[in-house]
Amino acid sequence: MRRRDVLRGSAAALGLSAVPSLTTDRAAAHPGPYRPYGFVDVNGAKEAVVGPDGQTAFVASTNGYAVVDISVADQPKVVASREDLLAEREGGPLRQVWDVKLDGSGNRLFVVGPANGIPGALSGMLVEDVSDPANPETLAFFETDHPIHNCYVSGGYAYLTANEYDRNPFVVVDVRGDEPQQVGEWSLLDENPEWEAVSAGRRTVHDIWVQGGVAYLAHWDAGTWMVDVSTPSNPRTIGRLESVPPSELAAGDGGDARLESRIPPGNDHYVATNENGTLLAVGKESWGVRSDGQLVGGPSGVELWDISNRTAPQRLSTIEPPASPDPTYDGVWTTAHNLELRDGRLYTSWYRGGVKRHDISDPRNPEELAWWREPAEASFWTARLARPGQMLVASSRGTGDTPGRLYVFPDHAGQQTNPPSLGQADASDVDVLTPTPGPNSGDDASRGSDAGTPASAGDSGDIDDSSAIVAPGFGVGTAVTALGAGAWWAKRRDGNNQ
Repeated sequence: MRRRDVLRGSAAALGLSAVPSLTTDRAAAHPGPYRPYGFVDVNGAKEAVVGPDGQTAFVASTNGYAVVDISVADQPKVVASREDLLAEREGGPLRQVWDVKLDGSGNRLFVVGPANGIPGALSGMLVEDVSDPANPETLAFFETDHPIHNCYVSGGYAYLTANEYDRNPFVVVDVRGDEPQQVGEWSLLDENPEWEAVSAGRRTVHDIWVQGGVAYLAHWDAGTWMVDVSTPSNPRTIGRLESVPPSELAAGDGGDARLESRIPPGNDHYVATNENGTLLAVGKESWGVRSDGQLVGGPSGVELWDISNRTAPQRLSTIEPPASPDPTYDGVWTTAHNLELRDGRLYTSWYRGGVKRHDISDPRNPEELAWWREPAEASFWTARLARPGQMLVASSRGTGDTPGRLYVFPDHAGQQTNPPSLGQADASDVDVLTPTPGPNSGDDASRGSDAGTPASAGDSGDIDDSSAIVAPGFGVGTAVTALGAGAWWAKRRDGNNQ
């Protein structure tokens, strides 16, 4: 029996449904305008990754994860759904599962949470055997004393964000054996103690990418850092893309820290390299803020950097975000989110701004090949190549009454027919909490053509003490409770170390 037949049978047994938009015959050729092959509902959808054979996608679903058979492009089907993970444990179940990653074999899935600090909640990394995608089995659980917003797995090691509102390190966990063991840790404070003077919310390590023995850290306003992890137990600093000193960031803290953490420049949110580690994409997440009656800032895009010489990185170009009718945090989000570089192509997600596909074979002059958006229904979290030349997937966290979904798109150039105005988005994007070139980075060689002047901003982005965002990019609940949660995490950590 073929593997996809097993998946199909499992889906029927589970009674799970898909929501195809085209017939299988039409999916084979997909003539006409650029549009999805199909989609399937995945409540709470966040990050998505694809197995090495391009047949299966794994989706973080906030309360757990879902496994989706994408072997037929216009008929994606959920074949397994796991929720309330580790509910029997103290503080369980594992909540706020916003990220999942596969190891190189594609047989083990790493499920992390909570994305943000929840006092008393179970936190850690679950290791799942997904060699039979329709029947996942738990292999191990690595408990932590910190939340895990994002992770990366490479060469038998897992790299976890560990934002506990103090050191904000990343930790390295050996996952080669049956029992995961922490073997290394790195923090900005080890690199330079002066970083301690900078608000923890402005130096969060938001995401990690590892390639060729180098960890690339999206460290928010502290920039993107490169760390040598060729010896995982002894991470060593290589450098960073931009050289804003900690004293400069610390000077902007205090009453202005909340504003500065939402608007450009800064806010390095997501990083990814190409296959040979010479090109780095940095996605920056930001909004506009009303200050003294004026709109400051707005959404940010994706920078492309030449890192062939890591001691002298060079910014090559910037792909600008779609314009938003209301770029405030309470408005319509069109800022960059998660992305992937593969085979000279860049796949990007822009929340309500949709999904894009660029030719970056000349990274100084990226060319937009496709753009699809449906702001009333979709707010995209990530875009991932599934099968080169055939299809990609993109997860949407949903909007209003529309649930989260996993979409399947063609991997070819094209234009959407009669694309809707982004002004048609009728609900706020507030759900997650994250701008653009910083000083000392040089002039862009070129810029994309999607930028535009916001039509209106409204007053929904006003900053006041009752809704202060301490750690943007990490959720509304985090914004309100960051300091309290930080104290709780510190207490729990110290207690575990006694």
